[in-house]
Amino acid sequence: MASDSNSSESQRIAQQRLRIIAGHLQKHKDDDSGIIATECKAEANKGTVPRKRQEIMKWNGWGYSDSKFLFNKKGQAEFTGKRYRLSGMVLPSLQDWFENTFGASVNHKSPATPALNASAVPPARLNKAFVEDLKATGIPFSHEAEDRVFRAHGHCLHEIFALREGKKFERVPDMVVWPNCHNDVVKIVELACKHNVCLIPYGGGTSVTSALECPPEETRCIVSLDTSQMLNESGYCTGHEPDSMEFSSLGGWVATRASGMKKNVYGNIEDLVIHIKVVTPRGVIEKSCQGPRMSTGPDIHHFILGSEGTLGVVTEVTMKIRPIPEYQKYGSVVFPNFEAGVACLREVAKQRCAPASIRLMDNEQFQFGHALKPQVSSIFTNFVEGLKKFYITKFKGFDPHQLVVATLLFEGDRERVLQHEKQVYDIAATFGGLAAGEDNGQRGYILTFVIAYLRDLGMDYYVVAESFETSVPWDRVLDLCRNVKERINRECKERGVQFQPLTSCRVTQTYDAGACVYFYFAFNYRGLADPVHTYEQVEHAAREEILANGGSLSHHHGVGKLRKEWMKESISSLGVGMLQSVKDYVDPDNIFGNRNLL
Repeated sequence: MASDSNSSESQRIAQQRLRIIAGHLQKHKDDDSGIIATECKAEANKGTVPRKRQEIMKWNGWGYSDSKFLFNKKGQAEFTGKRYRLSGMVLPSLQDWFENTFGASVNHKSPATPALNASAVPPARLNKAFVEDLKATGIPFSHEAEDRVFRAHGHCLHEIFALREGKKFERVPDMVVWPNCHNDVVKIVELACKHNVCLIPYGGGTSVTSALECPPEETRCIVSLDTSQMLNESGYCTGHEPDSMEFSSLGGWVATRASGMKKNVYGNIEDLVIHIKVVTPRGVIEKSCQGPRMSTGPDIHHFILGSEGTLGVVTEVTMKIRPIPEYQKYGSVVFPNFEAGVACLREVAKQRCAPASIRLMDNEQFQFGHALKPQVSSIFTNFVEGLKKFYITKFKGFDPHQLVVATLLFEGDRERVLQHEKQVYDIAATFGGLAAGEDNGQRGYILTFVIAYLRDLGMDYYVVAESFETSVPWDRVLDLCRNVKERINRECKERGVQFQPLTSCRVTQTYDAGACVYFYFAFNYRGLADPVHTYEQVEHAAREEILANGGSLSHHHGVGKLRKEWMKESISSLGVGMLQSVKDYVDPDNIFGNRNLL
């Protein structure tokens, strides 16, 4: 019975993920063998996000309007709504962790501006000739303040902080346009070229690189080209699951060269893409065939992947698909310290036996994850948890302030998953690792899609937070993690942050030659005149430390405007010049001028 229950739960989770990801793909009505774009329709496809995203999503924070963390009248933390496994649950340890970690108090609140002040939005600078020609195409558009502001930002700290504080906008898109298909995009780009209008492609709006900000010096009409209405349900699985999967878009994954948490089995976006179609001011770019490999000069896909909207609009993507995994199993391993955990992950990568996902949390993140543990009603469950803690800390001698946890997710046919699981746990044991159960592993992945909601809770109580990532060779992982944390702590102290900051990291993806490391950084900003500026100075120093320690500019978030200054250092002046030459040829009039590389 337990096996049937586990199988049923795995199927439920798989179906839930399919429902989320299905909207990113399209299936030809007469062909089940591949995924290609559908023809234009008179109305937007059903099942897509609404044009008025503010109807269901926060205008000044992350995610759905009905989902958020809060401290209730009893002083307990809970997560509202009904969309997630954590929804409706009480988190009894979160308040103590929050107050003790940041020196904050739930009695000192910093509420957000309740509604958008339309008078703070600059008037639209419409290009009348463009608007008239656009009307003739029948493609929907809007220049209402709420629609324009929603697409004027991503989710960088300074962007969300400004929205919450009700600060006046210097420049936002002048209008929003919603194409339904590839041909609509072709028409929009042609009209933009004809009337010298600037375009900014907009997918899910989850950018954390300032890529969606409008340059204040841009005098042309700026149009946000929202691709959300081009999605459709298909019922296929790709295995590509970035943490922002609910809200990010397929075109956005391609444009930012995205990575997903299950890349060990399915690959990153560049491994999944078969064919791409891009609309540019010079015309449509696509390969003439969909062969699995070609030796015909540089691969045009690699110019498009990671181009971040500088060259054009990604309108169609053909991707590899997989059957829904037959069997899925979670797991977790406790290590005595971060060094042992990193050594284990490196050996797993060396033996090429990594599960679909393996993520190592440092001690700070372990403590944080423990604070997010839901309240349990069973006395027996509490008793078992107590025994586990006693066994690990007292009998095995693990220091609670040093131990770290790796969460695991295995997928595939049952026999292979069980063999794979044994191999990984055997490797972990050689580095002092102890199996910590499926529940801890599953809870780690449940938190994946709600963790971003916590920043809004922090800002309600004078705490700002952000995450940033890098990739680094294996022999530099430990030094980089230690040095970046120390640099953040030192910079905070020098810049007047009165409370100890939270600095934590986790290894999220592994490769033969190295790993992706994710940093989380937060502090109580009470007493600071300009907390966002302080944060940006500290993050800038942290990025310099990352580069000095052999880390990359970005593993999967991209460059945007936030990291442009380091591009030459990252790929050399010559490399940037080559990329700029491609842009200059494809977009000679700078229609996609919001995204200059230099």
